[in-house]
Amino acid sequence: MMRALAALGLGFLVAFRALPLAAQQDQTLADIRQELTVLYVEVQKLKRELSTTGAPQIATGGDSVLDRVGAIESELQRLTAKTEELEYRIGRVVEDGTNRIGDLEFRLVELEGGDLSKLGQTTTLGGDTGGGTGAATPAAPAQPADSGGELAMGEQADFDAANAALEARDYQRAATLFAAFNEAYPGSPMAPRAHLSRGRALDGLGDTREAARAYLTAFTGDDSGPTAPTALYELGAALGRLGQVDQACVTLGEVGVRFPGAEAEALARAEMSKLGCR
Repeated sequence: MMRALAALGLGFLVAFRALPLAAQQDQTLADIRQELTVLYVEVQKLKRELSTTGAPQIATGGDSVLDRVGAIESELQRLTAKTEELEYRIGRVVEDGTNRIGDLEFRLVELEGGDLSKLGQTTTLGGDTGGGTGAATPAAPAQPADSGGELAMGEQADFDAANAALEARDYQRAATLFAAFNEAYPGSPMAPRAHLSRGRALDGLGDTREAARAYLTAFTGDDSGPTAPTALYELGAALGRLGQVDQACVTLGEVGVRFPGAEAEALARAEMSKLGCR
């Protein structure tokens, strides 16, 4: 069963990574809704793989108590290692899949002419993972950048390397390093800053659409933290550069409503004046 679950998780991750290729083609609203439906169905299949299929086949016999204790300890170590491996793989599937759905939601709002600034946190792929409360629980929830969350080994160094590339205006390298950071450290307390900085790197490369998505991810990942005002302002400004003036004006107007007195509020007002917002 463990092998089947690992294979399914890996196959599911491959399926997610193939989505951007299809997204490069012109899509209708129905196409995107269909993709969302398929993703949720696949998650339900993955969850069903967690059900047992028969009696356990574990040998814990021995000629003495010490032999039996040794056999049990060895089996526990094996199962613990396997559980950690599967937990990591499934966590990667959930993280990657949730990001893909967030991207699809962004495109849905674009097609429907909705308010991008009102997009909330994307529901974690797979929904409720336990406890019976009915609430969706993220596998690795994002924390505010300055929350004091514990960092993984090498996390700060990797972020600093990406940030150094951005400050040196090596935008391609910065975008690549920040993307690698977000993949290597899902749920990092520095994730909002990493997404925001990746958006700026993409802006430097002239990829305004992907930059807007990065700003949106930075904002929804921590919509009340220290990076939120700047991320929302950058999202509005990017929408303006994409020619979506109405959405840009609404988004920029939300900066002052949500974060009165923030430095980004003055920047948002100036951008609204430039765009001719009413």
